[in-house]
Amino acid sequence: MQIPEDLRRVLESVRQVARPRLAGGCVRDWLLGLAPKDFDVEVQGITFDELQRVLAAFGATDVVGRSFGVIKIRLGGSEYDFSLPRRESKTGAGHRGFLITPDPLLGDAGAAARRDFTINAITCDPFTGEIFDPHGGQRDLRDRILRHTSPAFVEDPLRVLRAFQFAARFNLSLAPETAALCRNIVDTFRELPVERIWGEWDKWATQAAHPGRGLAVLEETGWIVHFPEIAALRGCPQDPEWHPEGDVLTHTQHCCDALVQLHDWRDAPPARRRILLLAVLAHDFGKPATTARSEVRGRLRWRSLGHESAGGPLADNFLRRIGAPHAILDTVRPLVVLHLAHHHGTGEFNDSHIRRLARKLHPATIDDLCAVMTADTLGRPPLTGAESILFIEKLRARAHALAIRTAPPRPILLGRHLIAIGHKPGPDFTAILAAAFEAQLDGAFTDEETAHIWLGDFLRKFSPDRS
Repeated sequence: MQIPEDLRRVLESVRQVARPRLAGGCVRDWLLGLAPKDFDVEVQGITFDELQRVLAAFGATDVVGRSFGVIKIRLGGSEYDFSLPRRESKTGAGHRGFLITPDPLLGDAGAAARRDFTINAITCDPFTGEIFDPHGGQRDLRDRILRHTSPAFVEDPLRVLRAFQFAARFNLSLAPETAALCRNIVDTFRELPVERIWGEWDKWATQAAHPGRGLAVLEETGWIVHFPEIAALRGCPQDPEWHPEGDVLTHTQHCCDALVQLHDWRDAPPARRRILLLAVLAHDFGKPATTARSEVRGRLRWRSLGHESAGGPLADNFLRRIGAPHAILDTVRPLVVLHLAHHHGTGEFNDSHIRRLARKLHPATIDDLCAVMTADTLGRPPLTGAESILFIEKLRARAHALAIRTAPPRPILLGRHLIAIGHKPGPDFTAILAAAFEAQLDGAFTDEETAHIWLGDFLRKFSPDRS
């Protein structure tokens, strides 16, 4: 494992007086062939105060986790957790209801037993590379199985949502016995604070490689009941000619999986990733309430007329309940409401339409919408939607030419321009500027020079006494 050099120097010092082990996610990621990011170190055979003295020689230490046996140390721009092996016993409801007792003498098997899943219960000697795997985590990694470490799994309901995002990030299937345990504690969801719920959804939205697997875990565990907008998608029918893949939840899973393969998502920072994946998740929330059979050219078809606009409030409700920041609601909502914009044209968007679309989308962008529409189109296997993809790319290219792919058009004519020609501020200011912006969106002018020409004509027409 490639260990940062500054961390390796600390480990060398700790090694002189105790037994350091790399633990948790860094070992799991290394065994999966991924570059480890978060290095956690578990140290056996040393007291908390002794460990703190060793670490203090390398920089300031943070002992806010003293009762948990955890010391944080910052080295350069990175922060590392050093912890003692510990025992946990359930004392109350929720993920905080535990009595935690650090135990320096606890061995590898005992220390690993408190971890949630076998794939997270593997430790490694940072110097010899020796693996300590008392619960068969390596086997489960090879088989892509997510399995609980011990029956104590049920004591922390947050672990079910961790299963949801782990399955999505690493393409894992939930062990049947683990799914059964999760179903047994489905009512403990109410014990979780909303910020912890959002923490797991945020990992799903920003790190998932197979987001559809995460949604499958919500179904298998029964925890989908706590997200009724998603649960309602299962069994909601679609016309098989347009959606041969099946019901709306199946379609949504395909769409989410398609999105994370696009450069729009893969190359995006976390802030944009979460917006796009949550928008694709929610894009058909309006279908269960609007789906009905109606006759189309002599044939009965399943149709969901108006589901885009119906989905906006449902997306808001869902995002609020999972604790998403308000700014995310404001960006996801227009993507849901406008995700069929490419189906409502005549085959081509004119420039005025694209400018107005960019305004309606704000703070989302044309680029965001194109990513959502592309994922929606690709989420209908075996159909490829080649014609729709071509149209979406034409929309993106034209928005690029108009310089509004990533931001809506801004007004060219402003109040200062009216004042400069002697127009005093007053009640008609807003009306003139609104008319000017509408004309700009229609392409009547494109820069300040042509804007002043338009303004002169407008004022002469509607204010004959003004030159």
